[in-house]
Order: sequence, then C-alpha cells, then structure tokens
Amino acid sequence: MKLNEHLQIVGKNVILVPYESKHVEKYHQWMKSEELQTLTASEPLTLEEEYQMQQSWRNDEDKCTFLILDRERFEQTKDEIEALVGDTNIFLQSNTEAEDTDPTDRRLLGEIEIMIAEPSARGKRYGWEATLLMLVFGVERLHLRQYIAITKDTNERAIRMFERMKFRETKRTPIFQEVSFGRPVEEDWIAWLKQEVGSYRIEPYPNQSNVLLQGREA
Repeated sequence: MKLNEHLQIVGKNVILVPYESKHVEKYHQWMKSEELQTLTASEPLTLEEEYQMQQSWRNDEDKCTFLILDRERFEQTKDEIEALVGDTNIFLQSNTEAEDTDPTDRRLLGEIEIMIAEPSARGKRYGWEATLLMLVFGVERLHLRQYIAITKDTNERAIRMFERMKFRETKRTPIFQEVSFGRPVEEDWIAWLKQEVGSYRIEPYPNQSNVLLQGREA
C-alpha cells in the first residue's frame, strides 16, 4: 500500500517496516515451510513470483503490509534482514452488512493477519504487540470501523490471542478448518488497545529527522 510505504512504527519490542524488495529472499525462505503455508493458506511461490508479489502488495490499495523486526536485535545489528521475524497485514474490504455505510467505501472493514515466522521469536509476545500496533494504525490511518480475523481452527495460539483482544467468534467453516472472529471499533476498545500497546511512535522510513505522525512516547 502506498500509504505506508514510507512509514515505520516503533514499539517497545518490535518495529514494523514496509515490505521492501531487500526482504523478499528471507520471506521466500520462510514460505517454503509447509507449516506456514498451512497456517496462512498460501501456495508455494518461486523467488521470481515472490518478488512480483512484493511489488503487487506495495501497489495494492486494499492491502496494508508491515514486516516485523525484533527491535532489540535490530538495534544491536542495524541489520533488518537479521532482525526480521514475521509480518502483519490488513486487507481492506467493503462492510456490506452495515446498513448505514456506503458499500463503495472499502476502508470501513479490515481483515487483520499476523505471522511470526521465526520459530525462535515465538512465545515472546511479538505477535501480540505487532497486532495491537496494526489495529491502532488501521483505526487512526485507515479509518476502519470493523475488524475481522480468520485463522485455522487448529491454531490455538491465534484463537486465544484474538479472544484476549476482545474479538468475538462469529463463524466456523469446517470444510476449510477455519474460525472467524469479529470486532467493532468502539471508543472503549480503542482506549484499551492504546493502553495495552503502550509507548510507540510512527516516523519516516528510512528513519529521518521529521516525525510524520504523533505517537505516544515514554
């Protein structure tokens, strides 16, 4: 998405950066994993196809993608590839079920996704923090009013996470082994998200002197 191609979000333990061509080879290695293919309902791609996918995501106005860096590792190494641990996405959709919304407005409902691809990075709450940051970004920058999340019914970690984030299960689709969750954007929930995420800032990527958006810093 063009909107976030020059932005990064700096949280306490993670940094969210736009998906660049320099990240593709590591992403491609991740997606050779049958486990990740199953969890993300993805088909294996060639490296050339992965580069094409990265470009299509960059230009797709209905897909907002950030890659997740381990902040501590990045600050130690200054190497994004070394610090790269996963990704998070929002797919923008029309909220056709809402009677008071314009069905042509594709920025009302977002499907949130999270993937921690590096096994060594799992269990460290990087996915929790990255998802919170992405949910707040979607509310404040994409003006979303509703979220959905879809995960495999065997992915107990993801199911528990969305439940803790106050999503409500809305549907099970046994044929695809999927569970769907929904969450309206409400003022008290936004306040809870910001309290949970704590200190963060949104700034230019690559890092420049001028902060584009005002975040909350400790």
